[in-house]
Amino acid sequence: MSNPKLEVLTPRNSQVIFIDQQPQMAFGVQSIDRQTLKNNVVGLAKAAKIFNIPAVITTVETLSFSGHTYPELLDVFPDHPLLERTSMNSWDDQKVRDALKKNDRKKVVVSGLWTEVCNNTFALSAMLEGGYEIYMVADASGGTTKEAHDYSMQRMIQAGVVPVTWQQVLLEWQRDWAHRDTYDAVMKVVQEHSGAYGMGVDYAYTMVHKAEERVKHGQRLDPVPAGMATAEGG
Repeated sequence: MSNPKLEVLTPRNSQVIFIDQQPQMAFGVQSIDRQTLKNNVVGLAKAAKIFNIPAVITTVETLSFSGHTYPELLDVFPDHPLLERTSMNSWDDQKVRDALKKNDRKKVVVSGLWTEVCNNTFALSAMLEGGYEIYMVADASGGTTKEAHDYSMQRMIQAGVVPVTWQQVLLEWQRDWAHRDTYDAVMKVVQEHSGAYGMGVDYAYTMVHKAEERVKHGQRLDPVPAGMATAEGG
């Protein structure tokens, strides 16, 4: 294949790396709403787990500056080691290189902070020195300003990085709704993390297909016009 990027992402050809998804790094993000950012990161992580995508989690200066990785992300991968670094560029740490090499997949899906620093340097270095294809998850990454994020994405794209979004990656891995072994799990991630799309799925399931609601709740009480109870009682 003359252009390997024409090959879509599959559960067999890709791996994912989460770079510095830590609170102090998130505090500096201004390119995307930070709660939305965390939602997208965790959605991507759950997607990777569904399809058994090898995942690498790397952190920087945890105890001295950046703080602990989002607990919601660690909850998805409770047994994964956290690859601590000092360098802003994950590629500079041998543990990271070894982990990527062990996974033996050239397509690397990247979610990290900040776009213009840690993502940028890792992407360029991994492509140049490691021969990896980089798929940068734009909405599961963030920069210190919108301009910082956008221009960094442009720089990486010019160098050959492929820009993607987390939901795009999820659905590319699923590919066909006939893949019933992952269908329900994918729909669960969509319902929890995909905003309006997830709301639409909930509506279709319950109102069109008459499925049970996802959560149990208290009794639904019939309407009672105000004043009626008092009038009848009088």
